[in-house]
Amino acid sequence: MENLYRDAIKINMMADDTHKESAARAFFSKLNAMELPEYFNWAEEVFERLHVRERGDHRALIWTDIVSREVKTYTYRELAVQGNKCLNALRRAGIEKGDNMVMMVPIVPETWFASLACIKGGLVTVPTATTMTLRELQFRFESYPPDAILCDAKFTDVMDEAIRATGVKPKIKIVLGARTQAQKGWTGYADLDREPETAEAARTKSRDLLFCFFTSGTTGLPKKVGHTAVSYPVGHLSTTLLTGIRPDDVHHNLSAPGWAKWSWSSFFAPFNVGATATGFNFTVLDGKKYLEAVAAHKVSVFCAPPTAWRMFINLDISKYDLSSLRQSVGAGEPLNPEVITQWKKHTGTEIRDFYGQTESTAMIGNPPWMTGKMKSGSFGYPSFMYDVVLVDDDGLEILVPNEPGNIVIRLDRWRPMGLFTGYIGNPEKMAEVFRDKYYYTGDRASMDEDGYWWFVGRSDDVIKSSDYRIGPFEVESALVEHPSVAEAAVIGAPDPKRHQLVKAYVILNPEFKPSRELALELFQHTIRILAKFKIPRIIEFVDQVPKTISGKIRRIELRENEAKKQDQGTGAGANEFFYPDFPELSSKKP
Repeated sequence: MENLYRDAIKINMMADDTHKESAARAFFSKLNAMELPEYFNWAEEVFERLHVRERGDHRALIWTDIVSREVKTYTYRELAVQGNKCLNALRRAGIEKGDNMVMMVPIVPETWFASLACIKGGLVTVPTATTMTLRELQFRFESYPPDAILCDAKFTDVMDEAIRATGVKPKIKIVLGARTQAQKGWTGYADLDREPETAEAARTKSRDLLFCFFTSGTTGLPKKVGHTAVSYPVGHLSTTLLTGIRPDDVHHNLSAPGWAKWSWSSFFAPFNVGATATGFNFTVLDGKKYLEAVAAHKVSVFCAPPTAWRMFINLDISKYDLSSLRQSVGAGEPLNPEVITQWKKHTGTEIRDFYGQTESTAMIGNPPWMTGKMKSGSFGYPSFMYDVVLVDDDGLEILVPNEPGNIVIRLDRWRPMGLFTGYIGNPEKMAEVFRDKYYYTGDRASMDEDGYWWFVGRSDDVIKSSDYRIGPFEVESALVEHPSVAEAAVIGAPDPKRHQLVKAYVILNPEFKPSRELALELFQHTIRILAKFKIPRIIEFVDQVPKTISGKIRRIELRENEAKKQDQGTGAGANEFFYPDFPELSSKKP
């Protein structure tokens, strides 16, 4: 298995993109056909045996607080020692292979230490967002009782309340920093420094469960996504090759530890090849301070969600020394073409969009060899690890270009290593997404005549108006091309005649104010860009839209709010405008 990672490093170090693409294709062809070893422990066999042994003094982690500017750095050898100390403390408390640890922590070095400890010890990591409420913690504890808890000091009270409410009995509770008098029953993380610096790796089987991710719940209650000792450590070789990270890179990913994307891009993607990972701690995202940190630490590969990219391009990017930047990558939701254009104008790097799920690793994207050949707005083509196709609602594969369909993974030729093992304790949901020979992602896309893929939206988010099916992303992209629009979120609003109307929630740039005149301008703008059946019929100017902590728009919440408003008959809002109320548009009506 160690040689797989050596081969990945060689591919990412190639200068010739044509050779790099063919080498990646051959690499995944071999990987997809190989038989898994019975036992595999990534922390021992890759992190320690490959990286610590061969580049132990190489920086593994740079951490900073973007406000205080405090900086901490750790080499691969130092990171391994910290992971061993954490693992030894857990074992001393009675935690054994197969037990789990809930981690409700911000972006701090201990997140990396504990993650490494869990992998090496064969423990199931349960990342938990720091925004969790008591009710959400109760749901998680009742669904998957914690054996160990790692928690920031700010959250010990709500943790203890959830423990009392659910009756769970964790064997150890660790609080970041020194324990205070009020935190009874908690072990201070500082006490772990007394533990031995070495620890024996657990003998984990390749198919042992090692990760339990609760999904963000954009379309319903969170699901428990199970990943194994192989599906993330090995599966993320697809992410490593797609991002193109090299051992000499300083890689930064703007994600919070409570979600799968942190494990993707802040942990496995850089550590698979022995690169330097970075973590920038913040409470509220300040674009100026963030880019200052990117410049100061000479980040060469930068991955961020659409929310952040939109913020950055509205700043004066010329003020920051981004000369070290070699690769820019977008993930979370597809990026609007205008954002990609503006970032390239200022930095010379194209934001290479890619797509995946909590249930997978990087599945579709624009790998490094697509630089200069990308189509703005396309999210690339499938990774060679995955056999991805489009099917219609009857399960028939779509062969016609530009025809929207369901994104599925075909499983009859091989099962990709990066695909999750299942929804823990939810056979009904498993039966829903694994049908015939496919795994249904729940997302929709189309593929053009050149093989480029175009995101349409979540299957649940597709708007059904009259006889048309409309993807929200295309409408959002058209709106953000207008200079007044900072962000847009599009849903289907209930309508008795057409079933749904396209409604756009619009967040304006600071220099613009809501008005009838601006709404008219936006209606006219979309008419020039979109097919007539896709244009918004309702525009509402808002200050913000609900999102997950990872930056995804919670369209389900917008739809629920819209349905509630119509049920209550509250009428139009002060900044809500309807297409039929504009006589100026009458000649444009479909």
